[in-house]
Amino acid sequence: MKFSELNLEDSVLDALDAMNFKECTPVQEHTIPVILEGKDLIGVAQTGTGKTAAYLLPVINQLSKGGYPADSINCIIMAPTRELAQQIDQQMEGFSYFMPVSSVAIYGGNDGIRFEQEKKGLTLGADVVIATPGRLISHLSLGYVDLSKVSFFILDEADRMLDMGFSDDIMQIVKYLPKERQTIMFSATMPTKIQQLAKTILNDPVEVKLAVSKPADKIIQTAYVCYEAQKLGIIQSLFAQEKPERVIIFASSKLKVKEVAKALKRMKLNVGEMHSDLDQSQRDAIMHEFRNGRIDMLIATDIVARGIDIDDIRLVINYDVPHDSEDYVHRIGRTARANNDGCAITFVSETEQTKFKQIENFLGKDIYKIPVPVELGEAPVYEPKDNRSNKRRKGGWKKRSFNNKRPNNRHNKPKVQGRA
Repeated sequence: MKFSELNLEDSVLDALDAMNFKECTPVQEHTIPVILEGKDLIGVAQTGTGKTAAYLLPVINQLSKGGYPADSINCIIMAPTRELAQQIDQQMEGFSYFMPVSSVAIYGGNDGIRFEQEKKGLTLGADVVIATPGRLISHLSLGYVDLSKVSFFILDEADRMLDMGFSDDIMQIVKYLPKERQTIMFSATMPTKIQQLAKTILNDPVEVKLAVSKPADKIIQTAYVCYEAQKLGIIQSLFAQEKPERVIIFASSKLKVKEVAKALKRMKLNVGEMHSDLDQSQRDAIMHEFRNGRIDMLIATDIVARGIDIDDIRLVINYDVPHDSEDYVHRIGRTARANNDGCAITFVSETEQTKFKQIENFLGKDIYKIPVPVELGEAPVYEPKDNRSNKRRKGGWKKRSFNNKRPNNRHNKPKVQGRA
């Protein structure tokens, strides 16, 4: 479906045309009409499906028609991380370019000057406020924020917000909102706690659920079945002959990120780290350096897997197996974007085999297991079922080319960049 077939104002269509947006994604096609009708909505869709535009466009459309209180906050958008809040704000600027709709982004980790700028936007009544929960509560607690005229309340990546412990913060913010409002919730998953939250804050919502899509076919997916202690050695082997370029390594915790980054720096690799212990200026600086090629490898927690727009990642390495198949799709979806090729490698330790098998079951295929380099010693057998034996197999062939579809070419040099 084309955007022009939706009941959007000409000014919104002009902005879409200027940004070269022509065709709706499925989530946009199914949710925009519902939001335009003024109904509450819960959308179950993963990152990368176009859900940000799915709620921004109809809200901007309605605000641009007028009839909403002037100099008041008319829409609150909640995001789990500063990075996602920034990205939403950037899209907001693009979509509202031809319309008199104002917005302000509210997120933590900034200096006092930024806080004062946020305060000014809140007190003057920006039409749309994009905020992380903790930062908005900091402003609310000081008594100068009026949310009594909010018409739209949007929760983006609601499951991630609850995972990060923001449930109480969200309910506290809801107390400041009028009961008569339109509430829109997007979540990548629909666990019990999300269903309970939906029942609490949504009114007879329409549910739009899109199945989790499989990773793009052009992502070459491989894995190493290895011991935990072999993971760093595999990275060193991968980049012994070729300089890493545009690589993201995902680790399960900020402690693991710090440990891996420190170890890779000792290997003289040019790495940066991204986790929640960094303040906003540090995170902005690292992302800027990475985008501009002055950092080759970014070691990160899942904070980067969702909501960060970097199109030319060559290789994603899962240092730890993701928690579930959806997190796996989010992580490796950072590569092979914007018509580029890409590779994804997952390190599977003994204790992670069952989790990885569940991911393979979701994908409907076995992911090719690259033999661990001989010099790193024996590796575990891949036996993800219960009662795994203590069998060992010796590290076999040298690294194969990721561009080789057949696993029997033993002598090709690996193309870890995913390009010819």
